[in-house]
Amino acid sequence: MQQFGDLRPDQITIADCRSYTKARTAQGRKIGSVHTELGHLRSALRWAEKARLIDRAPFIEQPPKPASDVRPLADAEIRALLDGCGAPHIRLAVILLLATGARVGAILDLTWNRVDMERGVIDLRLPDGLTRKGRAVVPMNRMARAALETAYQARLTDYVVEWAGDRVKSIRKGYGAALTRAGLEDVNIHQIRHSVAVRMLAAGQPIEAVAQFLGHSNTAITYRTYARFMPEHLAEAAEILNFDGPRSAK
Repeated sequence: MQQFGDLRPDQITIADCRSYTKARTAQGRKIGSVHTELGHLRSALRWAEKARLIDRAPFIEQPPKPASDVRPLADAEIRALLDGCGAPHIRLAVILLLATGARVGAILDLTWNRVDMERGVIDLRLPDGLTRKGRAVVPMNRMARAALETAYQARLTDYVVEWAGDRVKSIRKGYGAALTRAGLEDVNIHQIRHSVAVRMLAAGQPIEAVAQFLGHSNTAITYRTYARFMPEHLAEAAEILNFDGPRSAK
């Protein structure tokens, strides 16, 4: 953010924020990325104000966050993806992503002391009390339990997803290979999280439950992202708007 480097916090204006947005999009950055970058700046300045390093945090204008255009995966695509997972740790990671709706970082951070096989619970939160975004405590389903039981018997480290006795820090290469075997293209790993949310909503789960499962801080985030996938919940309301039937008596 070199554009702000020569400015004191109290000198930053809305015009500066709009100029930054214009410059970054001209460089090819997506508007969503610019929204996030300015959000980080806003958070840093608010922290500085709270820590009394500056008198007042300026208003940081962010461009409107675009609606998610990520397509949920069809059941057949998910089965093909699972079949395409060659290495056991890649398959385990994908199964846990599907069973928890977590972000990949949360799955790779998961340690065995946060997997309670007796209660059937997976605690995706880190014990530092700080890393909470999108991390929840979720029940393990049958698919996850079977995969975890197998992995536990072969464990060599404290981490659930491991390879050759080491913690796995990235599954990008293995995930890409699984996509190739499955014949899938342009399937971002984050689409798994979206697919989990859409599948639960389509099955009639209340959006409050989905929000809790995904670790959203409030349901407004869930509504904003997934309301377009649940028009069937408005069907009863739509029936009220039929004006072509028999007139009711006054």
